[in-house]
Amino acid sequence: MISRNRAIPALLGGIAMLALSAPLSAQTAPAASDAAETDPGSGLQEIVVTATKRETNLQKTPISINVVNSEMIKDRHVQSLFDLADGGVPSLRVTTFEARQSALTIGIRGIVPLDANQPAREQGVGVYIDGVYLGRQHGLNAALFDTERVEVLKGPQGTLFGRNTEGGALSIVTKAPSGKFGGRVEAGFGNLGAYNGAAHVDLPEFHNFSVKIDAVKQYQGPTTKNPMPGQTGWGYYDRVGGRIAVRWQPTSNITNDFSYDVAEDKNSPFYSQLLKYNPYGCKARAQSASPNCVLPGTNYTTLTGVVRPVGPGVVENGSTLMRTADIGVPQQPSVDKTHGFTNSLKWQVAPELEIRSITAWRGVDVTQWDNAGGAHRPPVLAIDRNPVTGLYPTTVAFSRYSLANLRQRQFSQELQAVGTISSIDYVAGLFYFN
Repeated sequence: MISRNRAIPALLGGIAMLALSAPLSAQTAPAASDAAETDPGSGLQEIVVTATKRETNLQKTPISINVVNSEMIKDRHVQSLFDLADGGVPSLRVTTFEARQSALTIGIRGIVPLDANQPAREQGVGVYIDGVYLGRQHGLNAALFDTERVEVLKGPQGTLFGRNTEGGALSIVTKAPSGKFGGRVEAGFGNLGAYNGAAHVDLPEFHNFSVKIDAVKQYQGPTTKNPMPGQTGWGYYDRVGGRIAVRWQPTSNITNDFSYDVAEDKNSPFYSQLLKYNPYGCKARAQSASPNCVLPGTNYTTLTGVVRPVGPGVVENGSTLMRTADIGVPQQPSVDKTHGFTNSLKWQVAPELEIRSITAWRGVDVTQWDNAGGAHRPPVLAIDRNPVTGLYPTTVAFSRYSLANLRQRQFSQELQAVGTISSIDYVAGLFYFN
């Protein structure tokens, strides 16, 4: 039995326009809901979504959908997509691949990719930022910039979103420039040396141009220390990123949004901790010694084989989180770098027709240095085996060192025609992706 350690979330404090925010509540914010929130003072609040390629009221959208809006993002301290892994959104499953904190496995309705760390594997849930499809799971756990809402669309969603959406689609919508001067600064700290900060500035409109600037920083020390001197521990991350968005509105019926973002994420894998060795009491060469060895789902009556011994120095610990690993291994931070631009043009040609053009170019560069398991992963055994007992006399101190590099560049161009004629809503489009 092996468990992967995760960090304890850092507590956040906030500063908005030089005013301290209210104290944090000990309760978790309400989960994302299929219905709009109710405010006794103002009645039913409207939540607008774009799940059908048009702005519609959430309650009137004929799709199984959950929405995490900006208030929920603030209350639940969502800093990356991994923070949606708390079960607050029904049927949404978000987890990191053990070796890569920034390579997320995202599943909806049980459609979950097997290994997010393999770039050749296709996703079962499409992830979109402002309508732009992200072609790799690498880099998905980078820090989120100023997010307006996250729409979780239950699958299949191939009709409107195309391939790799059998499980559904995760659509992230960022806050656009407002054209009014303002901003806010947020900061927080937590255990394990964690701290985070974010700054968001809106500049006033000038000659039909509005500009918004976002910057984020997140840091957390290792959850499990590495005994080998000078080597990185497990569960560490250090993220920094920036984004600039420009909105141009030359006329009332034309809006053009351009954005550029860049981020760097240094991280190390989670630690595989041995909770229990041989929990069912099976014995080596146990046909006579343990004829009824029961494993989950299987009742063996003629069990044969080898139960290999625990490697030297390996500690069995199923009660506490190991703050220091039992065996040190060589390890350094893996590095993810993401960058790209998006240009989204909307032209309301007539009341019945809106033409859209979404152009995007993105890059992802990954350098992986992974020694996640230490001695707790399936051990690398010595070459010589006892021909009588079938046992290996010893194991080596750690399992394997996984090194990998990934470089991806993607370009996409989408044209859409969206509108309503009488009682008929329509969407037509062309899409190119390389």
